[in-house]
Amino acid sequence: MVLEKKLADADVSEEDQNNLLKFLEKKETEYMRLQRHKIGVEDFELLTIIGKGAFGEVRICREKTTGQVYAMKKLKKSEMLRRGQVEHVKAERNLLAEVDSNCIVKLYFSFQDDDFLYLIMEYLPGGDMMTLLMRKDILSDDEARFYVAETVLAIESIHRHNYIHRDIKPDNLLLDRYGHLRLSDFGLCKPLDCSTLQEQDFSGANINEGTENDERSAAPKRTQQEQLEHWQKNRRMLAYSTVGTPDYIAPEVLLKKGYGMECDWWSLGAIMFEMLVGYPPFYSDDPMTTCRKIVNWKNHLKFPEEANLSSEAQDLINKLLCNVNQRLGSNGADEIKAHPWFEGVDWDRIYQMDAAFIPEVNDELDTQNFEKFDESENPVRKPSSKSGPWRKMLSSKDLNFVGYTYKNFEIVNDYAVPGMSMLLSPLYLPSYVHRQTWYWFHNHV
Repeated sequence: MVLEKKLADADVSEEDQNNLLKFLEKKETEYMRLQRHKIGVEDFELLTIIGKGAFGEVRICREKTTGQVYAMKKLKKSEMLRRGQVEHVKAERNLLAEVDSNCIVKLYFSFQDDDFLYLIMEYLPGGDMMTLLMRKDILSDDEARFYVAETVLAIESIHRHNYIHRDIKPDNLLLDRYGHLRLSDFGLCKPLDCSTLQEQDFSGANINEGTENDERSAAPKRTQQEQLEHWQKNRRMLAYSTVGTPDYIAPEVLLKKGYGMECDWWSLGAIMFEMLVGYPPFYSDDPMTTCRKIVNWKNHLKFPEEANLSSEAQDLINKLLCNVNQRLGSNGADEIKAHPWFEGVDWDRIYQMDAAFIPEVNDELDTQNFEKFDESENPVRKPSSKSGPWRKMLSSKDLNFVGYTYKNFEIVNDYAVPGMSMLLSPLYLPSYVHRQTWYWFHNHV
């Protein structure tokens, strides 16, 4: 009735009014039919596999009706039930469905059949921040400022919905085809009903805060260039290993104390340090020593002179890598945005600006920035044609991959048991590195 009145007021002829009403009735019928349609895997054309693991696979797919390209994550129900991972998948799905932001990876569809769960995700062909850092060694001040700023907005977007990420690291920062950043891997995300999380929310281990063991097991002194080369040599293997890298974990998490959203800002500080220096601030030859250094950060946070960091950059890093009650961001992201290092950043328009780095992407199906997989039962990783020397790695029986990553462990009562593969979060699936660290602590400390 409202429509007919508006048409009459608009001085539209009766014939045109009837034609328009018939057209709208047809569209309404199509819409109702679509609402009744139950979307399933048969609605998608399955294309290149970009990852395989014990829980299933991740591949590029194309919706048949629209031609839109997505990343399909396929999870085997029986394995998820057997390994107690149902709640992890639910948490990821709920966050992605709830948070509507151009700073995080988007979820478009979720459905199931008798054997599998399916998540249809946004496909981001630009690779990840780890790949970018290893290709460029060190980012300029302007490049780092751009990507740290977009990371701030991404973390802020989930904090606003009362979620804590708990696994912010370069592997989880994806780039779209235009070089803009999206946050991914929400397998450790947790909705907060209070201001802090207790130790049972994220199992840790008691760590002696003395420095005696630190000094005894510390890596030999290296120049910045030697440290950078050593980090790059080991970084890809760490990404594929069961231990992974704990370089970005906040000390309050490692110390088995209650913690809150502030732990994500510590991770941001560690990433910013790596962007400007070339390796993380507490990097060592083994994860155990790294964790000791993080706990004793006051003795180990040092800026190499040859890095030539600006005073503003050092000040921001110092205010992120510090005690939780003094950490910038504890009162919200605005106090980080107001720091002098971000002077000139247009926070409202940064995602409309040209990115600091434009990845090479030839078309919407281009997968050159991710590892290649055979369409076989036992896939073998093929190096990308665009891979540099740092992409070469030791052979491994683990079914792991960059961009959409499987890791070789299983969570049992909040501890990581090595020797079994586990599929992690939507689209981009880095490791539950922290859990494996707990397992290490449990057996060695």
